Amino acid sequence: MDDLKHPVEKRVMDVTSDDEVKSVVQSILEEQGKIDIVVNNAGAIAIGPLLDVSLDQARKAFETNTFSVLRVAQAVAPSMVERKQGLIVNIGSIAGNIPTPWNGLYCAAKAAVHALSDTLAMECKPFGVKVMLVAPGAIRSNISTNQAATLDLSTTSIYKPYFDRVYERMHISQSEGSMPTDEFARRVAAKALSPNPPTYMSLGGGSRVFAFLHWLPHWLVLWIMGSKMVWRKT
Repeated sequence: MDDLKHPVEKRVMDVTSDDEVKSVVQSILEEQGKIDIVVNNAGAIAIGPLLDVSLDQARKAFETNTFSVLRVAQAVAPSMVERKQGLIVNIGSIAGNIPTPWNGLYCAAKAAVHALSDTLAMECKPFGVKVMLVAPGAIRSNISTNQAATLDLSTTSIYKPYFDRVYERMHISQSEGSMPTDEFARRVAAKALSPNPPTYMSLGGGSRVFAFLHWLPHWLVLWIMGSKMVWRKT
């Protein structure tokens, strides 16, 4: 963010590697003496019909989106517990609250992040460590572009006739109405730096609609999502 009062030092860390996470966290603690806030923001969509994805793709989706959150939290939390102070911010997704067709792995991985975050919030509270779950809606980023080149459906896939809808789902978060990245970052940072950070916040394109859908009967929500992304006529 341009308005940070202190310079930003960038470091490379593979969040899917136990050794790299431990090494980077330890080096920061040795240099700075503490870590006040950690933001688990690493994520990657995994577009494709669930019946077509391989188990290897499923493992990679959960490694990046879910296990990385637990890995980083476990590496950082001990130093926070020792000081009885700290904040862990986990970036989930509105798709973790309500799944959408053609992105099932991502939805499942983010739903797991939500469960992990809620559990961590309860388990860390006695030690003075807070956990804040952020469920973004549509935020402008390169998350769709990064997968566009690899999107393909097998010639034998029963979903070949639905390719256009799968492709449309991949880019839906970058359509009109998505929130600018800078605005998203500022609003999350403001809440994280407040005296009493919330345990949950949701913002971005579509977040209000998904919040409303959350209160509807489950069968109706599935019908709405299916009608919009699967069954509708071309």
